[in-house]
Amino acid sequence: LPFVNSLPTMNAMQLAKKFPQLSQQDVFDLIARFNKIDLDGNGALEQKEVVKALQDMRESNSYDEIRASLKEISLSSTGKVEIDEFVELVAKLREGRNKSAFAVNKHKITVHGSSQNVSHTINEDERSEFTRHINQALSGDPDVKDKIPIDTNTMQLFDECKDGLILAKLINDSVPDTIDERVLNIKKINKFKMTENNNLVIFSAKGIGCNVVNIGSADLIEGREHLILGLIWQIIKIGLLNKIDIKHHPELYRLLEDDETLDQFLKLPPDQILLRWFNYHLKAAKWNRRKDISDGENYTVLLNQLSPDLCSRDPLKEPDLLERAEKVLQNAEKLECRKYLTPKALVGGNPKLNLAFVANLFNTHPCLDPLDEEEKAELEEFDDSDDRESRVFALWLNSLDVTPAVNNLYEDLKDGLILLQAFEKIKPGSVDWKKANKSENLSRFKQVENTNYAILIGKSLRFTLVNIQGADICDGTKTLVLGLVWQMMRINIIQTLTSLSKGGREITDADLVRWANETVKRGGKSTKMNSFKDPTLRNGLFLIDLLNGIRPGVVDYSLVTKGISVDDATLNARYAISIARKIGATIFLLPEDIVEVRPRLVLTFVGSLMSLDKAATP
Repeated sequence: LPFVNSLPTMNAMQLAKKFPQLSQQDVFDLIARFNKIDLDGNGALEQKEVVKALQDMRESNSYDEIRASLKEISLSSTGKVEIDEFVELVAKLREGRNKSAFAVNKHKITVHGSSQNVSHTINEDERSEFTRHINQALSGDPDVKDKIPIDTNTMQLFDECKDGLILAKLINDSVPDTIDERVLNIKKINKFKMTENNNLVIFSAKGIGCNVVNIGSADLIEGREHLILGLIWQIIKIGLLNKIDIKHHPELYRLLEDDETLDQFLKLPPDQILLRWFNYHLKAAKWNRRKDISDGENYTVLLNQLSPDLCSRDPLKEPDLLERAEKVLQNAEKLECRKYLTPKALVGGNPKLNLAFVANLFNTHPCLDPLDEEEKAELEEFDDSDDRESRVFALWLNSLDVTPAVNNLYEDLKDGLILLQAFEKIKPGSVDWKKANKSENLSRFKQVENTNYAILIGKSLRFTLVNIQGADICDGTKTLVLGLVWQMMRINIIQTLTSLSKGGREITDADLVRWANETVKRGGKSTKMNSFKDPTLRNGLFLIDLLNGIRPGVVDYSLVTKGISVDDATLNARYAISIARKIGATIFLLPEDIVEVRPRLVLTFVGSLMSLDKAATP
């Protein structure tokens, strides 16, 4: 038979001998079927094609059984299935060992980590609800139309995330314009292009505040379920919570408690503001039974308070908790808010799904009275001009994996422990923990001791810390806190660059500028920068040329504008940030920071690129 000769590694007789559950005729038939599916005749099939073919052949109706069997096969570096692997896959399916693969046990699914000896569990409801969220959010997107909708009852989600497109689109749904989608590899995606897309996903996720310390591009390509689901939750959560602030909802002013200032209120993290909002409506409803939410009573009252005409309190009459939960969600459906929660997740008290449900309710039905003119005037006086720098510094601290994560820079550094952790990360051995007060709820005296110690460490590292004391950190004095953390971030960048330089000579700002200009010239471009305050940086062209010098061909200059208008300059800046992340650079700044030429933040951008370039140079 002519098609036998197309086998890459062994003939049909050898395959039949290797897999006794298959006859020679079975092997001949499978080879014929493979060649029929392989329309381009390159001897390899995409895994998605294989799954569909095997379902059509009735070898298995279970996506998860086929997926589990595929994981047991050593595929080529392309990740595609060749003829002998196709035959092996069918043999495994006929053995039937994976019929119960990824089975649910008490709402948990066991998955394997980096080896078969390491296992993790993921929550079935979270997988299904996050998949449903993705289906709704990305419905109609032409770039992922061949992936959407994803089956909510199987592990298909993790396979569809491998090439980075779903996750990139999800990031932009949660935080619009984070990724310049012109940078994404969309067609004919091979493993290299997958890696580029996933670099862009991981570093963009980092840039919006996700913790990605233990996630690499290879983890996404290999479909590591617990890591992907954890990342998806972080992205969705950020999208749900990032509008719970005074800018998007001035009416949050209504939630201030007696004798509480606006500044104090705004130091609360979004989930705490959400809880305040929930309790505000329960109090307005004169409802005092505020225990947990798993019995559905608080939800019933909240929905009734948000919309008395549509949502009755009838669920309170239902004694069965699951039935009551279903009626609660039927009320939510009347508000077009039946999302994230299932009856069993509500009764089970799943914290992620309950948070998502309440955040979605707030985002669509805050139901708070608008402000009067006097209240509006007070809000207009509120100064948040330093927000962007504090945002970048908080993201940088979190990238060091400090605990707990920094939400409000000024509030969360008050006890000094985050600062001491950061010093130990950037200069191992610099902190004598015997001198630190590490217990929770430290008194102000103990907090000042910690922050004074942090300042002493900074001075030992030659920081410029004139007229700053520990008490200033405890008081959240913004300019002094920003000055300290900036110097910590800067020395971290400089130390990394120094370790990569020849002879270990300390890198200066002038060295960074010189390297950047030389790299641009190396790429055949003529733009220049004089310093990190250079106003010509605003159009983004120099930074784009710098990226071209580091990785020739990575820039599509047909997409680059002259950057004369603010809109065009912003487009260039966004393009530069996405390219930098695509090639593996850690970038925290926003396009506006480039357009406004914020020297500190531009330095972090150039420093990250120099680190990447030096690390790649032998």
